[in-house]
Amino acid sequence: MVRDVTKIGRILLAAWAVIGAAMMSPVSAQDVNSDLLIIAHRGASGDRPEHTLAAYERAIDQGADYIEPDLVVTKDGVLVSRHENEISGTTDVASREEFADRRRSKSIDGQLTAGWFAEDFTLAELRTLRAKERLPYIRPENARYDGLYQVPTLAEIVELIRAKEAETGRRIGIYPELKHPNFMLQEEGIDTVDLLLDELRDLGLTPDDPVYIQCFEVGPLQRLNQRSDFKLVQLISPDGGPADEPSMRYAEMVTPSGLDAIAEYADAVGPHFGLILQDDGTPKALVKDAQARGLKVHSWTLRRENTFMPAALQTNDNPRGVGGLPPLMGMMVAAGVDGIFTDHPGAAVSLRASGNYQP
Repeated sequence: MVRDVTKIGRILLAAWAVIGAAMMSPVSAQDVNSDLLIIAHRGASGDRPEHTLAAYERAIDQGADYIEPDLVVTKDGVLVSRHENEISGTTDVASREEFADRRRSKSIDGQLTAGWFAEDFTLAELRTLRAKERLPYIRPENARYDGLYQVPTLAEIVELIRAKEAETGRRIGIYPELKHPNFMLQEEGIDTVDLLLDELRDLGLTPDDPVYIQCFEVGPLQRLNQRSDFKLVQLISPDGGPADEPSMRYAEMVTPSGLDAIAEYADAVGPHFGLILQDDGTPKALVKDAQARGLKVHSWTLRRENTFMPAALQTNDNPRGVGGLPPLMGMMVAAGVDGIFTDHPGAAVSLRASGNYQP
């Protein structure tokens, strides 16, 4: 969505910077948040097509603490990384004549979706596809890499992490998200909770390793809590509610009583940044309320482009233009979050090191 940027918007941008500087004084942001986690959202997806080994490796090279793969599953039960189980937006499957008959419609979490679905392909078939940029109108530079990369498996992502750990001498975390696990279990008969725990065990990953498992649903996290000691994250959207709990609303889950319930099974919450900040950039109560219950707060998603920015931080009317990422990150730091998801881990790592969040 493109918003017109007026003189008032530019004034608000300056105001956000002033508010941020005031809130971070007299202690520097770097001192306050030296432990702030930088989580590479689908890899360095501002620089390479998301959920490719190239995007993950670039994020690691830029200094990200964790990389985040969204996990879907193949017909033969292999966990692979895609933004959604519908894969036409992130692969070239729609142009592949041999798979034209695989196109179908499915009702996923109450929404009718047409396309090609990972669970209808074997891993061998998926390996013939090539990844492409999901947002070419926003990130045309990324589209130059269309056709170069395969869909990676979870095992390959872990192999990459271990190779980069050996190269760099530092620990690199993995932060997988289970996509639509209730749909996969109820409609497709595939238990992705079981698959994930089995695969983590086979890959030699334990709860002592830097691993967070996240989901927008509640039941899968509760099952994971009963069956393992991995750190778990309840994702929270600004709208709606968990697909597996129709009576629940995310708005209720961020209240003190809702956070009490989450603390029974999760170690952290992952809210959209709009649930953390007021319109003027000052913090809402969520971070303090969550942390008072022993929950970490890892917020999503900080992106550089104007189209993803609050109106006050858009620098012009070009949706591809560079908005106010430094002041937005400064607001999150001042609010006291424990981590941020970002498409631009290199910029976030540099900002964390400098503590300078001025636009």
